[in-house]
Amino acid sequence: MSDSVGGCIRPRTAVNEAEVEALVRGICFKTGPPRLLGVEVEWLVHELREPRLPVSPERLRAAYTALRAVPLRSALTVEPGGQLELSSLPAASLTECVRSVSADLDAVRAVLREDGLALVGLGHDPWQAPRRYLRQPRYDAMEACLDRSGPGGRFMMCASASVQVCVDAGHEEPGPLGHVRRWWLAHHLGAVLLAAFANSPLSGGRPTGWRSTRQLRWTQIGAGRAGGPPLDSDPRRTWARHVLDAPVMCVRRDGGPWDVPEGLTLREWTREMVPRPPTREDLDYHLTTLFPPVRPRGHLELRMIDAQPGDDGWIVPLAVTAALFDDPEATETAYRAVKPLAERTLGLPAPHNPLYEDAARAALTDPELREAAVICFTAALAALPRLGAGTEVTDAVAAYRERYVLRGRCPADDLLDMPGGPDRGPHGRETRS
Repeated sequence: MSDSVGGCIRPRTAVNEAEVEALVRGICFKTGPPRLLGVEVEWLVHELREPRLPVSPERLRAAYTALRAVPLRSALTVEPGGQLELSSLPAASLTECVRSVSADLDAVRAVLREDGLALVGLGHDPWQAPRRYLRQPRYDAMEACLDRSGPGGRFMMCASASVQVCVDAGHEEPGPLGHVRRWWLAHHLGAVLLAAFANSPLSGGRPTGWRSTRQLRWTQIGAGRAGGPPLDSDPRRTWARHVLDAPVMCVRRDGGPWDVPEGLTLREWTREMVPRPPTREDLDYHLTTLFPPVRPRGHLELRMIDAQPGDDGWIVPLAVTAALFDDPEATETAYRAVKPLAERTLGLPAPHNPLYEDAARAALTDPELREAAVICFTAALAALPRLGAGTEVTDAVAAYRERYVLRGRCPADDLLDMPGGPDRGPHGRETRS
């Protein structure tokens, strides 16, 4: 077995169970002072004039070919259903991150506009059934694997979009900015962020009963694939065990379709060594097939936030999350605000617990989640000037707090309240079948 790298063949070296655990423990949390920030913004791509009509693969292909010629600082990738994602470089400040991604989005929108296409900030496509745009062995295998859990996997792959905020893991030592506290905070504050930014109440043109249908889809693909580990005082140990006990999505081949084993965990693969011994490259790939709401990748990747409406809606969850994680005073306030919510998890890992279910279904109509959100947004507003945020960012957070949080609302409520109901588009105009 070998991997081709730059035209050269590199031998693969098998790894055993102990080596996998040591590797995961070593790479999942890179500790140190919180200094860097990142964001990944996913978008649905719709017709500019008729957003309810599907975009043909040929038009998407032409648009994405044109985009690859545009110089961007962010990495541009395409998701299985044709969604577009921009991933920022690690930034030294919130201001730098916002400025860089905003410039890239302006350039991307200009190209798409010429093709009659638009980026749309919705957590879940309100009209289209999932349809795969990318035909690659990875996504063939992913679809085959996720289909065993029902239709939720295809919706997740092809009809969802998010704002993913990346923060440093934190200090090694205890304290508000320590990695153990930040790991715990990410999961519990995550429920508040999920509720405050829920923006996907529709599927097939009708309300689903969930303000974040996107989160529902993630939950539907199962705890082994989209769940987190139990929370305790040693995140490295629990995450390493979770990785080993998670089901293997696929076994890659150098040619032809990839194997999609059923019920094979990584731990079992390292012990049984069939259909072939797993390698370090297989471990690296396995880590990319796990989708918990908080994923440690050296830093912490918060994955529970729906894509947001408007060209600049993504800035608010980025700014709020950055403030609550990187300002010590705001971090302590957020920790105290969400601590009472921990009882509602019943000790179950996120997102397969009652707290996350309530956040996805009821959002800020839930009194406790609303109270926590008000405290957290207020703390974030106070912290943003200390982090060097400009008035445009602070004004956007203040406006969001006034429009949604203080009123116990989220963007999903705007979609549900539109005159004419869900048969109108996300921009408030009538759409045609």
